[in-house]
Amino acid sequence: MRRLSGLDLLRAVAIVSVVCTHSWIAGGMGNGFAWIETYGWMGVDLFFVLSGYLIGRQLLLRFKDDGQLNLKAFYRQRAYRILPAYLAVLVVFFSFPSLREQPVIQPLWQFLTFTMNLFVDQSTGHAFSSAWSLCVEEHFYLIFPLAVITVAPHASARRVAAIILGLCVAGMVWRGLAWWQSAVPSAEDGGVWEMNIRRYMEMVYYPTYARLDGLLAGITLAIVSVYRSVFWERAQRHPNVLALAGAVVVGISVWIFSNILTFEACVFGFPLLSIGLAFLVVAAAAPGGVLAKARVPGAGWMAAVSYSLYLSHKAVLSLAFKHLPAALTQHGLLTFACCLLAALCAAAILHYLVERPFLRLRDRAARGSVTQAAA
Repeated sequence: MRRLSGLDLLRAVAIVSVVCTHSWIAGGMGNGFAWIETYGWMGVDLFFVLSGYLIGRQLLLRFKDDGQLNLKAFYRQRAYRILPAYLAVLVVFFSFPSLREQPVIQPLWQFLTFTMNLFVDQSTGHAFSSAWSLCVEEHFYLIFPLAVITVAPHASARRVAAIILGLCVAGMVWRGLAWWQSAVPSAEDGGVWEMNIRRYMEMVYYPTYARLDGLLAGITLAIVSVYRSVFWERAQRHPNVLALAGAVVVGISVWIFSNILTFEACVFGFPLLSIGLAFLVVAAAAPGGVLAKARVPGAGWMAAVSYSLYLSHKAVLSLAFKHLPAALTQHGLLTFACCLLAALCAAAILHYLVERPFLRLRDRAARGSVTQAAA
């Protein structure tokens, strides 16, 4: 699938948002930037929508053309894409604990099996906690191709819609039950009932089964683009209207998430946010829209190194902040900018020395498989 500049822009926005929400590791961004730190986590949900759309569309196109999926080839491609840089970071973290942003880290087996997001203990801070979202992605990579093979041969629009809606509602019910189990009146917010923050992270924010909304939104886009192409093309004729609608819905989500611990935020915030982000993805995928035409310097490169930056940024921000000259440690945005520069350098090293060479090996292996099949 060819790269689309609009989607690269969204990917760049997503990774910058994620890094900014972790700016507290480097002392924060200073006055006037608290909103970025507060809402930057939404970049993760944008990644989920993008993955659901891009990977889902890739698999569905193959199934539509061939009537089957080569699971071995798909999982091999994902392994080349995900594992080298990820394992390199794990080797560093478990071999040199002083380089981690936190001294405590979950067991290695949980990282190797991509289950660390299912066993989170928020009683203490853990290093490399950001890997939770990669676990969600890996579960998607594992299950969705099998779901396509199982459901697609007998699929109807009604059945597919029922499955997607059912999964979305199941996630909402789970988050609602989790909220009711631990909600108490807040002493700091006028007695408003809130979920316990530790339970929120363990039961609502991290587990895969509670965070399927973004992936489901992306998968819905993929299904429409492949099997309802006329409707998809008609929608893409109005990319700027879709972008505006997406911005409005995301804005409403921001208002709902002004207190992430309320019932409304836990239950309804995530699907609403995913719908808004899905509108933005459709708008960015349309070649004639403002998102696709925007030429933001460095956005393409940022999108290219986003995975390496995602894997390494928390530890590098912490290390950079610890080793900054004292004169640079209390200047808010300037301090963060220095730490961010270090994180970008580390991400570039990981990308060019590990991630990119294995991507080339992946492409070479894919071309070899095509040549053998044609022989």
